[in-house]
Amino acid sequence: MAKAPGNVLLIVADQWRWECLSALGHPTVRTPHLDALAAEGTLFANHFTQTSPCGPSRASLLTGLYLMNHRSVANGTPLDARFDNLAWAARRQGLLPYLFGYSDTTPDPRGRAPADPDLFSYEGVLPGFEIGLRLTEAFKPWRAALKRRGYAFPDFPYGPFQPVPDPDGHRHSLAPSPFRAEDSLSAFGTDAFLDWLSVEDGRWLSMLTFLHPHPPLVAPAPYNELYDPADCAPPIRLDDPAAEAARHPWLAWYHGQRQALAYTPEHDLPVAALDAAEVQRVRATYYGLIAEVDAQVGRIVEALKARGRYDDTLILFTCDHGEMLGDRWMFGKRGFFDPAFHIPLIVRDPRPEADGARGRVVEAFSEAVDVMPTVIDWLGGEIPAACDGSSLLPWARGATPEGWRAAAHWEFDFRDPASRSAETALGLSPEACCLSVRRGRRWKSVHFAADPAVLPPLLFDLEADPGEFDNLAGDPAHQGRLLEETQATLAWRQRHAPRELADLLVTAQGILGG
Repeated sequence: MAKAPGNVLLIVADQWRWECLSALGHPTVRTPHLDALAAEGTLFANHFTQTSPCGPSRASLLTGLYLMNHRSVANGTPLDARFDNLAWAARRQGLLPYLFGYSDTTPDPRGRAPADPDLFSYEGVLPGFEIGLRLTEAFKPWRAALKRRGYAFPDFPYGPFQPVPDPDGHRHSLAPSPFRAEDSLSAFGTDAFLDWLSVEDGRWLSMLTFLHPHPPLVAPAPYNELYDPADCAPPIRLDDPAAEAARHPWLAWYHGQRQALAYTPEHDLPVAALDAAEVQRVRATYYGLIAEVDAQVGRIVEALKARGRYDDTLILFTCDHGEMLGDRWMFGKRGFFDPAFHIPLIVRDPRPEADGARGRVVEAFSEAVDVMPTVIDWLGGEIPAACDGSSLLPWARGATPEGWRAAAHWEFDFRDPASRSAETALGLSPEACCLSVRRGRRWKSVHFAADPAVLPPLLFDLEADPGEFDNLAGDPAHQGRLLEETQATLAWRQRHAPRELADLLVTAQGILGG
């Protein structure tokens, strides 16, 4: 089999809000290297992940399947071994797939011994990947490198992230990490990829992941003070968490738990206890970590050019999910609000067919499930029938595909097999602990699997209410709109039911369809 032309580099950050690109006009954040990549490629401004947290969202990214189909609903929920994925697809096209970082893939336990070490962590590796660098939350390779370089820190996984003590006693300060920027976790992962790139002369697909801007929210100098907290816009929220909790029973359950933001493992503070100044320092640090990742992207692009690989490599930059960053008195990525699911995507197709569309900003809705079919399409392969997404190459080459989706969809499963927190508090079965979102230009609806008397639906007019404060689902004047949204969600689920064999027919003439 002839090798497929070109290489693929998929860069995946962790917990990156969609608007945190200066190419999209962010008033504070500056991302010159990603802006340059977008200027040579296509920026998808309305790109959404399919779910959260890390494991489920990466399962959708790497299988091209919605949550309702792959059913890896939480960090630690096994991913069925029968599913195709991006690594296997690369191999079919003659490329060797490498992982630098993590995929958070919990393996299918069937056929494995109960004592198999892989069944004691959700941080497994997607089947099909070769390992370029494997990083788990223990950070062992990085911690070992720091020790070789003379650093001393508490000997536990997050020990290197203990910030320099703040002389003013702030609970969250702008104090830097104890390691230099060139020795940071982001730099370490980039170094590993660049070392490999310096000797790799075959055809490859590489997935390079960055932990940041995911917590711990501790940045090395100069990124820790790159942004003044006074220049950071405050979060969008009501006056206090109690007011937020009163908006909906799911929010009441959420805010009734102890919501904490882990700056470091020893500094775990309730979100409600953060004063406005502390929240601004958190936001400034988050933006600083974004700037650090952007700088690493610049190093990668420079190295690809130096090796003569930039113009034969498809580059995609995205992340797994977003970050609330204090909006609605929430941090992290739970729930249904846009900031937890709206994420960046840049696609740089090096081929001449994309020359006329360089710098294009696409406002149409794209989704994480589109990444796998885009890569397969670029490599000249056949997109599996099971894929829920569609190739984005036509957009990256200046076209506007007919019949493209008019809304984005995502799901969130909030069951907890360990504590049964939501199940107990809300009186729900595990299968009722999930929600589906349909997000169009103007209207956004949220449908819960639970009885509407327990968790009623939500309907937002995003033109009048971009912060999603005013639920119109109970307004008699909007019942027609709510019905249309519910019907559209049902149709979406029906169209995307598992269908690998559904369009095939075995006949006397052989297999037809497909």
